[in-house]
Amino acid sequence: MSQAHRIVMVGFPPVQLLDIAGPLEVFSIANDKAEASGGPPPYELIVAAARTGPLASTAGVPLFAAVSVYAPIEADTLLLAGGRGARQSVRDTTLMEALARWCEQVPRVGSICTGAFPLAATGVLRQRRATTHWAHFDEFAGLFPDVRIERDALFVCDGKFHTAAGISAGIDFALALVEADLGRRLALEVARELVVFLKRPGGQSQFSAQLAAEVDADDPSRFAELIAWMTDHLAEDLSLDRMAERLAMSPRNFSRRFAAAMKTTPARYVQQLRVDAARRLLTDSDLPVARVAARCGFASAEAMRLAFQRHLRIAPQDFRARFQSAGRTGADD
Repeated sequence: MSQAHRIVMVGFPPVQLLDIAGPLEVFSIANDKAEASGGPPPYELIVAAARTGPLASTAGVPLFAAVSVYAPIEADTLLLAGGRGARQSVRDTTLMEALARWCEQVPRVGSICTGAFPLAATGVLRQRRATTHWAHFDEFAGLFPDVRIERDALFVCDGKFHTAAGISAGIDFALALVEADLGRRLALEVARELVVFLKRPGGQSQFSAQLAAEVDADDPSRFAELIAWMTDHLAEDLSLDRMAERLAMSPRNFSRRFAAAMKTTPARYVQQLRVDAARRLLTDSDLPVARVAARCGFASAEAMRLAFQRHLRIAPQDFRARFQSAGRTGADD
């Protein structure tokens, strides 16, 4: 960038604090990394609201809005943050009209979480694809039936308009913008600083099998050691007999106790672990699909395709096309 790219983040009180703080921290670290390499800071960061001054947040910690929506400034990127205030703001027609005018002037416009509500209320998302937090899909669809919701996307780009899903997905989205603006290497440095994926595998059904199972399990620690071993040996034989043998249990007793503790069968859990591992490889490597399948313990690429369809409702090739980082070139699948 020859001059600082101005990003304006709009909050609606009470704003979800992480919706603003998460993305702004991504851009701030990008500034630090660029300056450490001897370059100028690539981003100028500004918070805006309907009124200048203190901006209430859901965490009780106020932010400061330096710019009013009613006196907009030039911006390169305009992002609308979510929270209770964002969903309530759609009833303020004067505010929505002012936002609509600002959106028309800015080259890149986006929303974080339920910031999609005021963005859609401006009318700019009509007949476009978008996403928001999964808990508000039905509410959003009822208010904006002319917007096509993508229910499993972490973020969606349609023309100059971008929408990100849940709260932490704002960090994923901001990293994607850094990658588009400044390149994959710097984006990776920022992601490493934040200890997050550059491109998180999966969509809004992105929870790992371990986490999802622990949420539902009655006794998640009961098989923790076995699960850690399974995760490290996915390409090996993980049959019921072998898992039972490792715990010195009969296959029948093991199957019954595992299902009681984890609320899923051993076979299904193994398949979920393998799907998780395959998602990471498809996202972060250029390995052909057949090699990914073998490395993750699937009998064949077709077996992996069936597992992806069952768990994620998407084929491995389509998953890679959707989620693999933009800086990579596609492998021959």
